[in-house]
Amino acid sequence: MTEPEPPRATPIAFAPGIRRIVAANPGPMTYHGTNCWLIDTDDGTVVLDPGSAEPDHLDAIEREAGRIGLILLSHTHADHLTGVAELAARTGAPTAGFHRPAGGDFTPDLPLVDGQTIAGLRVLHTPGHAMDHLCFVRPGGIVFVGDHIMGWSTSVVPPPPAGDLVAYLEQLARLRDLPAKVFLSGHGPAITEPARLTRILIDHRLARESAIEALIDDTPRDLDALFPRAYPRIQRALGFAATANLLGHLDKLERDGRIVAEPYTPPVDRPPRRDTPFDMSRFDNLAWRRPRR
Repeated sequence: MTEPEPPRATPIAFAPGIRRIVAANPGPMTYHGTNCWLIDTDDGTVVLDPGSAEPDHLDAIEREAGRIGLILLSHTHADHLTGVAELAARTGAPTAGFHRPAGGDFTPDLPLVDGQTIAGLRVLHTPGHAMDHLCFVRPGGIVFVGDHIMGWSTSVVPPPPAGDLVAYLEQLARLRDLPAKVFLSGHGPAITEPARLTRILIDHRLARESAIEALIDDTPRDLDALFPRAYPRIQRALGFAATANLLGHLDKLERDGRIVAEPYTPPVDRPPRRDTPFDMSRFDNLAWRRPRR
């Protein structure tokens, strides 16, 4: 599901009282950029996921939003969080996010928990892509799903503590069962067949899980041995995402008792890992094999 290159610093109307401004932070992980959603309420505009701190982007948010009553955050990944502090300083609006933020230098003024309502939006705690991830349900069948579900790509789901594939699948099922008409995500276009896409995503993850399990036999193999088998044609720019997802699957398979992780001594000349947004060091000395029966 793709869309034409959107304008920057320009509001794009979706429905009465809802529009988005796409941040100028495109990339292989962010598509055209982060969707900053502006949601009109009786108490001012809610700004969901300001995204970039680039001045032209924040100027456009202020210009279009008018009186900002609340700055809301789906999760604390940098492409959503970076503009929060500056926008709050400019406007004096309070910030709101999960009550246990998982990353970044962020403490919400209004800590949120699953099931509460804020600014007319019902809060759903949806861990998986990030452990502090929130979705927001608006009356009328509109759900703001952040990065939990995207139409242009599957989400990165790293292993604990950064993410959790078990929780991610549970929350996909929860979102699938909502009486939703449309999902509005953190990147890319509106998702107009939300239940159908969610079923496709669940099936995709389970198929990947089976394919990865099939790579595991009685010989212990570390990440360097498994990665090219699991992703033989991956683009270099997507290597981090694929590594995170592979480790997420290995973690789930181990927790399910379908594979075993055991200590492993890597070669002394193995090159260091590239910088990644989460700590992979605990996997450097592990290899995976089938359980012995």
